[in-house]
Amino acid sequence: MKPGPAYISNRLSARFGSPEPPPRRPPLDELILTILSQNTNDRNRDRAFSALVERFPRWSDVLSSSREDLEKAISPAGLGPTKSRRIWRILVDILDPEGGNGGKGLGNLCHLSRDDARERLTSLKGVGPKTAACVLLFSCGIPAFPVDTHIFRVCRRLGILDPGADRVRAHKILEQFFLEKDYLDVHLNMIRLGREICRPRKPLCPACPFGEDCPCGMEEDRAL
Repeated sequence: MKPGPAYISNRLSARFGSPEPPPRRPPLDELILTILSQNTNDRNRDRAFSALVERFPRWSDVLSSSREDLEKAISPAGLGPTKSRRIWRILVDILDPEGGNGGKGLGNLCHLSRDDARERLTSLKGVGPKTAACVLLFSCGIPAFPVDTHIFRVCRRLGILDPGADRVRAHKILEQFFLEKDYLDVHLNMIRLGREICRPRKPLCPACPFGEDCPCGMEEDRAL
């Protein structure tokens, strides 16, 4: 039997405590930050974001420059050509009157319903469910549950996600599974669990707060 949502939240909190939430940023800032975070660590993400806002004090300044300047500014985050292309395209859609959003920005995003705000974000090319959920949760305080690679792995091992679930379905399943009031803490603590204990290879099952409640951990024990 898979563990329930309150049990998972409580065990994570007992192990890792109440995590400090990230600073609240405007939606467009959070969107760019989340794109920079892809396939890198928090330190490199933050270095790239700091360099970006130092080079371009306003997001409209990016579009007055060149893609090459943008790529150079975000180089600490890696994947510069891909991320710069994605950021440039999003800024055109959001800020340019000729773009897909008519230059309206994201100023009213946090006043929309969750479904409407999610639809607005995912209508931008290169913005998927995880990126959209990060903006909703961290910037707007709208209940959403971002599923990164660590959470996806942990929830599959715990049996919350079946082996056939993809990332898109995982967002829907986990938003229905966990309690909205616990989204932020569970998200942050489960990422920590995935990084420190429930690693992709050689997970440290004896140190896991779920112990015998995890089917994967029980299989590891039987293999010893």
